[in-house]
Amino acid sequence: MAQRQPLKWDKVHPKHSEHFAAFPSRRSTVMGSRGMVACSQPLAASAGIAILEKGGNAADAAVAVAAALNVTEPCSTGIGGDAFCLFYDAKTKDIRALNGSGRTPKAMPLERLRESGVQGEQIPLTSPHAATVPGAASTWVDTVHLLGSGNVQLKDVLAPAIQLAENGVPVHEIVAEAWKVSEKTIKEASPNANEMLLHGKAPRAGEIMAMPNLARTFRELAEHGKDGFYKGRVAQAIVDVLKLRGGVMELEDLAAHAEIGTEEVEPIRYTYHHPGDKAGTEGVTVYECPPNGQGLTALLALGILDEMQNSGQVIDLTEVEHNSAEYLHALIEAFRLAFADTRWYVADPEHGDVPVQDLLSKQYLQKRAALFEPSKATVDVRKGSPVKTSDTVYFSVVDEDGNACSFINSNYVGFGTAIIPKGCGFTLQNRGAGFVLQEGHPNCFAPSKRPYHTIIPALALRGDQLFLSYGVMGGFMQPQGHVQVLLNILHRGFTPQAALDAPRFCIGAGMPDQTGSIDSHVYLEEGIKPEVVEKLRQMGHNVKLIQGWGRDIFGRGQVIQKLDDPTGKLVWAGGSDMRADGQVIAQL
Repeated sequence: MAQRQPLKWDKVHPKHSEHFAAFPSRRSTVMGSRGMVACSQPLAASAGIAILEKGGNAADAAVAVAAALNVTEPCSTGIGGDAFCLFYDAKTKDIRALNGSGRTPKAMPLERLRESGVQGEQIPLTSPHAATVPGAASTWVDTVHLLGSGNVQLKDVLAPAIQLAENGVPVHEIVAEAWKVSEKTIKEASPNANEMLLHGKAPRAGEIMAMPNLARTFRELAEHGKDGFYKGRVAQAIVDVLKLRGGVMELEDLAAHAEIGTEEVEPIRYTYHHPGDKAGTEGVTVYECPPNGQGLTALLALGILDEMQNSGQVIDLTEVEHNSAEYLHALIEAFRLAFADTRWYVADPEHGDVPVQDLLSKQYLQKRAALFEPSKATVDVRKGSPVKTSDTVYFSVVDEDGNACSFINSNYVGFGTAIIPKGCGFTLQNRGAGFVLQEGHPNCFAPSKRPYHTIIPALALRGDQLFLSYGVMGGFMQPQGHVQVLLNILHRGFTPQAALDAPRFCIGAGMPDQTGSIDSHVYLEEGIKPEVVEKLRQMGHNVKLIQGWGRDIFGRGQVIQKLDDPTGKLVWAGGSDMRADGQVIAQL
């Protein structure tokens, strides 16, 4: 075996791994008048542009990006995970939503899960029982079929990713760091670890990683559609490796998902009004996928902030200094209230009622907003605060006809379970860790059930006109990122890039502690003023300032904004998060 030679970067930057980014950001907003792709990996963005050039629309290109990200960023996403999609049709002004989340095995009730040795309130992240049926493959097929242009076929859409996987890609810096952190987990997860390693180790920045087995999996999906993944060789490999680890998934669980297909659902929405809205009285309507996704959290927080301002508890947030203690206090408390509800109510609607409309009613939002105290932290953070993970990919694609596809694909935490089906080149997700192992809880583990899902794409409209196609990946940071980025644009007039570059907060970003309670910290990103940090502490917030690589807890967003051009021509403005390796590419 050839010896791995030191990279030149190792000598130039001997302490590179200690730093997240050398500069806050030097990126400009990208402008374009045809199609545009914003994602966390440049090569994946190029894959999307290639499909737009072939005549595909935003939905076709989004699937090309999703598949390419599996090659360039497998530490976050892949065909072994789940996906959600929102699509804005520029002709009809309709928004369509796809829920591509998979279910638990049919043969695993809670009692059997306990008998297998799983204790506590959560399935361990690397347990084979954390692997739910992967929904991404079905979502990719159905997105092209239901929302695509008809000008390109699935084989065309997957071709760029297949080429990348076969030829290999140079690994980018942030991905290399994430891969290194997961190396031990990959080696311990299954006998097939070498499919996700380079010469037995995590690839380093600049090293070329080829994934021929993943290319083969993609080819089978392209040729046979859903049956190429949920039946036959790939399905058998999934079942075999999970049973080797003590799992109970059967071929019928996978085949059932292919038959059910991706669920087309009615998106949920909230129209945000605030005092002094200079754009008019129509407000901005934010659309999210409904539960079992957590998009409801973002809408609840927006509604609570609306009522805080309308009642006079908080003055117009436009008039408060950005990221001041007063500004952050209002947002933090709104999210604590929102999470207190959604951490209980968000669950698989096929297994119980989720009262979305009641939670978003003006009467209920007023009651929740009335709990806010402007001068101190009052909400019980031991109930409903979120937990942390940032291993997801979100991306946005728009086309020259004005359509937009807001798409998100995820393994959940890192490489998911890191379990690799033999000869398939991907890892299986650990979405099952999103269940609560508490009888009577709406999100309690059960057979053939979908868990609480963190991944959420978003669209924002003014009236029936597209305003933003955007999202912020990162576990329970996602709804918090949705609102912070949106308000940066609405209240501050920030460009998409500036809205992403601005320092963020994240509440309760840790895992449950030894007492079973949820981390009560308010994490603040470097760049927020020291006097703001101190004032929040005086108000009763358990504040912790995060620097360096720890900043990944604040998520990684992508934003494409539709601008109002006086001539009536289409103009897009795009931003890509500096906390990722990605970029925005505009179509020529």
